[in-house]
Amino acid sequence: MIPVAAPTVPTIPVPVAHEQRSLTDLWVGVLRALSEQIGRSQFITWFRDTAALGREEGKLVVGLPLPMALTWHMEHYRDQTLLIARSIDPAITQIVYTVDVGLKDNRERSPDILELFPEVRKRKVAGRPEVKLAEGIVSKILNPSYMLENFVVGSSSRLAHAACQAVAREPGGKYNPLFLYGGVGLGKTHLLQATGNAILRQVPRSTVVYTTSEDFTNQVVEAIGQKKMEQFRRRYRLVDVLIIDDVQFLANRERTQEEFFHTFNALYEDHKQIIISADRPPAELQLEDRLTSRFERGMIADVSAPDYETRLAILIEKVRNYEIFLDMAVLQFIAEHATRNVRELEGILMQAVALYELEQRMPTVRSIADIMRKLNKDEKPQEDPGFQVPQTRRATFQEVIEAVSRYYSVSVNEIVGESRVREILIPRQIAMYIGRHRLSVSYVHIGEIFGNRDHTTVMNAVHKIEKALQDDPQLLREVRALEQELDLV
Repeated sequence: MIPVAAPTVPTIPVPVAHEQRSLTDLWVGVLRALSEQIGRSQFITWFRDTAALGREEGKLVVGLPLPMALTWHMEHYRDQTLLIARSIDPAITQIVYTVDVGLKDNRERSPDILELFPEVRKRKVAGRPEVKLAEGIVSKILNPSYMLENFVVGSSSRLAHAACQAVAREPGGKYNPLFLYGGVGLGKTHLLQATGNAILRQVPRSTVVYTTSEDFTNQVVEAIGQKKMEQFRRRYRLVDVLIIDDVQFLANRERTQEEFFHTFNALYEDHKQIIISADRPPAELQLEDRLTSRFERGMIADVSAPDYETRLAILIEKVRNYEIFLDMAVLQFIAEHATRNVRELEGILMQAVALYELEQRMPTVRSIADIMRKLNKDEKPQEDPGFQVPQTRRATFQEVIEAVSRYYSVSVNEIVGESRVREILIPRQIAMYIGRHRLSVSYVHIGEIFGNRDHTTVMNAVHKIEKALQDDPQLLREVRALEQELDLV
């Protein structure tokens, strides 16, 4: 875990009823404005179970339900939140954050943003992998989630992304045809479909066809079999934008190449946009020279493997979309070691999400390392996976206390001290629980370590966590994450 230093939190006076209503109304107003300025997934992820806890001398104290949200709010949302709060109440001059785990799913203290700001769902249309367009033209359905705006751009994809933006602004212009190439799982399909979606947003009546070389071949074969080649050719001449994925699979298919050649020429001469992808540049494709020469007359851009910074940015964006919290150390570990392509990143991240959602465990560096080691073992049994999983060693109770301290961003002295503040009390009780259940430390000895507390006090604390774990899935994930990090499961 990466320890996060919390800002100094002022003493918050307990508001009376009407003051609490005023704070709640203020915070709902802030949330309403934020919900209109940031994406819904980010809004739900970072502002669920938050609340305005107090206001004093121009400072608005905002409560966050989890320690791991603190740094993100301070770096990404504090200025925006302050600007909105000041527009509602000009007397507010500063936003101060505090972690209050008691806000989690507590509707008496924090607004229910899922109820206050319900998602406006579009009516679903019975989906099929293909759709018929004008004159019987068949296209694969463009994935609406693929957008140029949500494609994470890195040094390895900057030129390709810029070219797609230019094509979206001016279809059939100087970047025609647009040829993207690169290995599997690097984002070519995202860029192709995102460009098609962008063109349709700009010119909704456009006929945009997205297909693969395999499907195009099947259409040619079907037209030949039904003796409808003229109709086939006529249909494709009506297309405004033709997007063909994985054109390398046209190799050794002479008749399909011939039909594609004539379709290409007709569309190009009519200034219709053509977008093509392959796994290698045109000169290396085993296609007819007349086809490759036409590919080369347009814009060619490669999409290569993303660098570390881009891989980490992709993971952060995906985590936002999943609306879950993952420790930054876990994301950094995945980004450092999953270097082949974006699909590998997404696959490992899905394993982490499964741990979180299905097994009620917070993913840790150790658990992700185990997953990656197994995946590498399956694929490359003779190769070193490139990283080591730490040797298993039974943790001491002192290490448990230190791990809880790091996880919840409170000092060891505070955990073993006398403070009854909730953000310290809960970590203290969790440390006692783990010490008792996983290390079999006696109640008496735990009491001695925690400031010579009576063993009945320790017993009550452990029982409180036992009961809370049955009702609070988030607390269960956090405790399981700590136990796993300490090799106690």
